[in-house]
Amino acid sequence: MADVSGRLGVSTHILYAWGRQYSQPTDKRISQQNQQDELRRLKAELKRVTEERDILKKSAGNEAKQS
Repeated sequence: MADVSGRLGVSTHILYAWGRQYSQPTDKRISQQNQQDELRRLKAELKRVTEERDILKKSAGNEAKQS
């Protein structure tokens, strides 16, 4: 593995990860990719919703000060 990773220019850790990933049946790999895609989508949505919440909190705080 060390020789191959050196020739490819990647770490042995990455090479082992690729081996684990591609030694699984295709259905399982697709399922894992779908899970990763869903996780990325949910993280982006969480970031957006958190920003919206913070904006609403600031707006509510400003209105309370004006009253």
